[in-house]
Amino acid sequence: MTHLEHTPASPNPKRPLAPDTSRLDPRSARAWTEPMAVRALGGGRYAVASGGDYEVDLPAGTCTCPDSGYRGERCKHLRRVAVEITRGDLAPPGRLPDACAACGREAFLPEALALCDDCRYEAGDAVRDRETGDLVVVAAVHDTPADEWLVAGTDRTVADYETNDGYPTDDPVVEVVYPFSAGRKPLADLKRYAFPHSRLADVNAQFVD
Repeated sequence: MTHLEHTPASPNPKRPLAPDTSRLDPRSARAWTEPMAVRALGGGRYAVASGGDYEVDLPAGTCTCPDSGYRGERCKHLRRVAVEITRGDLAPPGRLPDACAACGREAFLPEALALCDDCRYEAGDAVRDRETGDLVVVAAVHDTPADEWLVAGTDRTVADYETNDGYPTDDPVVEVVYPFSAGRKPLADLKRYAFPHSRLADVNAQFVD
């Protein structure tokens, strides 16, 4: 599941959150009610503006504020980050707000590969080559763009090939195999071919080796 990014018109505005805080401890209540601006930095780290500027490391459970650094408490900033992630307002660790490299939709995308869940292929997915109509099977998906991926044995990138003209040169590279090219040879043993992501069309199927 993905979540849309905040609109550029109001980047990270400070705002309170308002549940019933009567049964919460003071730090939890402040996490919900105080205006804070929270921004994902990547690597599970978050910038929090709340009276001062602090950095939360969510996987480590730490914050640069005095309450966490000196007193060893789970501070309001850590709690606020957790609250916003749970509400779907903030990218969880491992994801960042970005535009999908394939469809352009704004979403919380994996840090290593800027493709939304709808556009991202997995190994074993059956896809169709838009140029030839051939059915191929995804072997691997990479974050290297087509204009940086050198084809083995050549001095040309994937984007340099005439058949890839018109597809975005910064498309992530997808390696595929032709499943019927060598009889019943296992997919892992077949030769791989590199394509720009946009050249491949999903056929909503998985190939069983």
